[in-house]
Amino acid sequence: MTGIAKLRQATADYITLPLVRLLARTRVKPNTITWLGFVITIGAATLVGTGHLFAAGFVALFAGLFDMLDGALARHTGRVTRFGTVLDATLDRLSEAALFLGILVVLVRGQQVGESLLVGITLVSSLMVSYIRARVEALGLDGREGLFTRPERVIVIALGLLLSQFSYALVTALAVVATLSLFTVGQRLFYAWRQTRT
Repeated sequence: MTGIAKLRQATADYITLPLVRLLARTRVKPNTITWLGFVITIGAATLVGTGHLFAAGFVALFAGLFDMLDGALARHTGRVTRFGTVLDATLDRLSEAALFLGILVVLVRGQQVGESLLVGITLVSSLMVSYIRARVEALGLDGREGLFTRPERVIVIALGLLLSQFSYALVTALAVVATLSLFTVGQRLFYAWRQTRT
C-alpha cells in the first residue's frame, strides 16, 4: 500500500478510533455494523427517490460512517473474517447502486434524459473501481491504490444531495464522481500492470 491509500487508511482510522474503542467494549459484531450501514443507505436511497434530497444527503453521510466503522472494528478486535470481507464488499456495492437508482428515479420523473444517462455512467464507473480492486487482489496484488474510492464518492454524492436546491449541484456531483472514478480505474489498471512487471 502506498501514498494515497496509506493516507486514506490513516484518516479513516483517526476518525473512527474513538467509536471503535467504545464499540469494542460491547458485543456488537463488525457484520452487524455492516448491515446497519446498508439499511441506513437504503433509507437514504428511499428519501432520494421520494424527493427528500437534503435529508438524504445527511443520511448518506451518516451511513458512510458505518462503512468505515465495520472494518476498523474488525481489525481492532481481531475479528476480521473472509466472509465479513465478502459481505462488506457486497453490501457496499448494493448500497451504491440503491443510492444511484434513487437519483435516477428523481431525474426520470423530471424527464431529464441526459442527466439520467449520466447516472448510469456514474454507477458503472463507480462499480468498476471496486471491481478492479477485487480482481487485482484475487491475483495476490495490492489493489487499494487510487485517487477516488468509495469514501470520496459517498462524500461528493452526499454534498450534491445537500446542495441540490442549487441548480446543477447534483448533476455536477455525478459528473465529478464519474470522471474521477474513471480516472481511478486507469490508475488501478496502471498500478496493477506495474506490479506484474516487477
